[in-house]
Amino acid sequence: MAHPAKDALHDLLTAASLPLPWAQAVAFPGAGPGLPSSFHLGAAAQASIAAAAVAAAGIHLRRGGPAQHVTVPLRHALAEFRSERHLRLDGAPPPDPWDALAGLYRCGDGGAVRLHTNFLHHRDGILQLLGGLPPERAAVAAALQEWSATRFEAAAAGAGLCVAMLRDFGSWDAHPQGRALAAQPPLLIERIGDAPPTPLPPLGARPLAGLRVLEMTRIIAGPVGGRCLAVHGAEVLHLSAAHLPSIPVLNMDTGRGKRTARLDLRQPAGAERLRGLLRGADILLQSYRPGALARLGFGPEAAAALRPGLVYASLSAYGEQGPWGGRRGFDSLVQTATGFNQAEAEAAGTPDQPRPLPCQALDHASGYLLALGAMAALLRRAEEGGSWHVRVSLAATGQWLRGLGRLADGFAAPDPGQEDIADLLEDSESGFGRLSAIRHAAQMSATPARWAVPPMPLGSHEPVWSGGGAAFPAPPSSG
Repeated sequence: MAHPAKDALHDLLTAASLPLPWAQAVAFPGAGPGLPSSFHLGAAAQASIAAAAVAAAGIHLRRGGPAQHVTVPLRHALAEFRSERHLRLDGAPPPDPWDALAGLYRCGDGGAVRLHTNFLHHRDGILQLLGGLPPERAAVAAALQEWSATRFEAAAAGAGLCVAMLRDFGSWDAHPQGRALAAQPPLLIERIGDAPPTPLPPLGARPLAGLRVLEMTRIIAGPVGGRCLAVHGAEVLHLSAAHLPSIPVLNMDTGRGKRTARLDLRQPAGAERLRGLLRGADILLQSYRPGALARLGFGPEAAAALRPGLVYASLSAYGEQGPWGGRRGFDSLVQTATGFNQAEAEAAGTPDQPRPLPCQALDHASGYLLALGAMAALLRRAEEGGSWHVRVSLAATGQWLRGLGRLADGFAAPDPGQEDIADLLEDSESGFGRLSAIRHAAQMSATPARWAVPPMPLGSHEPVWSGGGAAFPAPPSSG
């Protein structure tokens, strides 16, 4: 019987146009569901983390390094898919990032909608749309009885808010956006400009040493992509802006391995500084809503014109094509809209109690796919030349997860607590205090994965390249 993670890894390498024989050096210890779910979350975690590690090992090999083996244990991969949940700051859990109003609500027509209110302006916008309500769950629940689920989802989207109507798989597959995504692979890599071949840097101690990544992402998926590139040795400079909201606990977890600076692209000086940084970058990771950076002059083609040979990697919620191509979204909303919550409820025998996946699987898998695509594009840049655009969406990742099949006994799996994953943690000093966090799950035989830079509060550094040297010594670790 085929191993589901091995099959999934082959699918990802095929989508990235990477050699399938590279998968032969990968081991997937562990068996079973791993988390209580009817979906193959373990296979998705192992395969996506392994695919990125295989791409990094391939780059190291092409630079003259040795061939190496990659091992991704099931238990460790799933713990990393819940890394934000297992983070501890000075020995205690950090504040809960979820807003009190976030969650699923029934509407007057019997349908349901999920609200994402973790950003204050999204929460206030929903309260205003509902008639200027106070921030109380009971008031929101009562007001939604005056709406149908379809009408409220559409009204919220029209107001730029973050809401998703509960659907089952059949409804999503029949939806115009579901149909637009139906034939798409989990990642897309396309040439968007001409440039001569760019050789990979001379061999370094780590697979991505000497490669520079500009990261313009928030929340989980995009930052996980940057964190993955950093763990294999890339210099990652994360850019934010003071006027943009953020969630500190997520920055603590996904900021490992990165320096962080602030730029306001609405100001001429900030835009000019970004142009300078782009001219020295190999990869730009961005997870803003489709079209947002283009309106500021930094869309894929414009960025590639500034830096011929750039790999521009974009993450979106629902893809860039179709009627929802510009819609805002987060993992929890995409799970709801595309059928996962209802499918889990039915598999658990509680069809009237929509059930989220036990981890932000779409976020985490998409982050590793974003890193995978960026590294695959670097290899193509070295061989063929050109500038490249990598596209990943949470909804397409969900479609890939669905394609891995279902588990008949998945809910019999235990739900691991902090004590169950204690051996997978590493301790380090940071700009927030002493952190305990999940180590990277991909074990590399020749170039062990590690983060050389501790996480710091947003804006702690200047928006300049470091010249390839580490800004901080490698943090101590234990466990």
